[in-house]
Amino acid sequence: MRWLMLYARSRQVPASLAAVVISTVTVWALAQDGGGGPGDQRLPALVLAVGAMALSTGLGGQDLALDRTAAIRWAPRRAVHVLLAGAVVAMVPLAMQATGKDLATAAFVVRDSAGLMGLAAVGAAVCGGTYAWTLPFAWLSCSFSVPPPTSVPTQVASWMLLPPGTAAGTWTALVLTIVGTTAYAVAGPRR
Repeated sequence: MRWLMLYARSRQVPASLAAVVISTVTVWALAQDGGGGPGDQRLPALVLAVGAMALSTGLGGQDLALDRTAAIRWAPRRAVHVLLAGAVVAMVPLAMQATGKDLATAAFVVRDSAGLMGLAAVGAAVCGGTYAWTLPFAWLSCSFSVPPPTSVPTQVASWMLLPPGTAAGTWTALVLTIVGTTAYAVAGPRR
């Protein structure tokens, strides 16, 4: 159990969890004024993206050379790390729904948190743990500026704002989750 606590501290989990909770509470407070309207997925997508960006800082260790030469197999641990981070990103907004304010459906939250953590894992494998947050941030920024999703390419570009059950949104999130988790598990964070 001690190794788990040391691993969590080395990956900045306590600070990341605090950032996820603070961002969720802040967005929940902003949603109280009713400015979004039903069906507006921008605020829930924002809180999920901020959560994924906060937890993506833990995708890189303090010493990459030490991680690469360790006697333990890192691939399963890295995959579990990404999947648990996605679960935490989803759990915090779902727990906030117990207060009575329903920002998004559970299917929307699960789909977006999984896809965003997969995207952050791709960012860690390509850009390193320090810059893993850039891909979720860039895709969220693009989704806010993409024209209305009428074709498949625009649906893929704005997948995190689409209603749950939309095929393009679901498949894009699934592909990002699988590719990101696999790339990060196999390659680890870039130096």
